[in-house]
Amino acid sequence: MADSLSPECTPLKKEYDACFNAWFEGYLEPAVSASASPQKQAEYSQRKAEEFQQKCGKIWESYRGCVQKALKEKGLDKLLEQSRTENPLTEPPQSSMPPSSSSSS
Repeated sequence: MADSLSPECTPLKKEYDACFNAWFEGYLEPAVSASASPQKQAEYSQRKAEEFQQKCGKIWESYRGCVQKALKEKGLDKLLEQSRTENPLTEPPQSSMPPSSSSSS
């Protein structure tokens, strides 16, 4: 994994990355079987969100705080705010791939 924006944040980043990767691995495998019904999928997602918060939430908040401090110290916080003002991300970007065609000739 790459280092963080600031050397002081790198240990937190590595700890968070390890936590997230372990959690995500456990999320993906049973997610396929949980997707059988929308209700089961919603219940599963809620449980996994709570699990993530319990296992990785504090690490994420510490890492995020460290990065925000580093952004401010480097003067990048103003550039980010300007970018968000000029180009707000209000909707997810649309895929550039054309829809697949299922018709046969």
